[in-house]
Amino acid sequence: MNQKFEGKELKKIISELEGKSAREILEWAHEAFADKVALASSFGAEDIVLIDLLARIDPHVRIFTLDTGRLPQETYKVMEEIREKYGVKIEIYFPDAKLVEEMVNAYGPNLFYKGVELRKLCCQVRKVEPLKRALKGLSAWICGLRREQSLTREKIKEIEIDEVHDSIIKINPLAHWTEGMVWNYIKACNLPYNKLHDKGYPSIGCAPCTRAIKPGEDIRAGRWWWEKPEQKECGLHAKE
Repeated sequence: MNQKFEGKELKKIISELEGKSAREILEWAHEAFADKVALASSFGAEDIVLIDLLARIDPHVRIFTLDTGRLPQETYKVMEEIREKYGVKIEIYFPDAKLVEEMVNAYGPNLFYKGVELRKLCCQVRKVEPLKRALKGLSAWICGLRREQSLTREKIKEIEIDEVHDSIIKINPLAHWTEGMVWNYIKACNLPYNKLHDKGYPSIGCAPCTRAIKPGEDIRAGRWWWEKPEQKECGLHAKE
């Protein structure tokens, strides 16, 4: 079944699903949207949990990832481990080669260190534009966002309207989960995970823009660490 919800009906559904378990939310998404819903995975800890939950509901669940061309080898390794464990097909979206060439020729390979605007340009080319292609034709997408992760995410809901992406439904089943809950699940189910997590990387993106954090630092401190906290989003989860 692939439904479209509007107005009062959608508000009612959002209200009913608020506070439900991640499994219940994913079951609703699968029933409501069938093959028109997909998980956007960067293969961080949260996404590993979601892949396992989804695979228990439907082994043919749709999963896509954005390969920016600057990912750590550890990310590719866990991607392969997931493919082997679950037998799932992972849809991989790459940035437009011409846009990358133009950007790098104009500003250099490490333009993101030169200022917020150039960093956002890099994210736009390598992540946001491919995401638009990945979402084309979908009615909903699933993300591993948690309220605990950052100031920019503390008000996210389990079900949202993604106005930036043609008002499709955005599903955040782990919105209320803590970091401890994520890792308890991974360990209890003996799931593969990105080994950079063992080296102090709670959040993992492109290799040049991610570092390990120090004890006591914010969970997102290792992402674009040269910028102010309120600027630390790549554009994938922009509100406007």
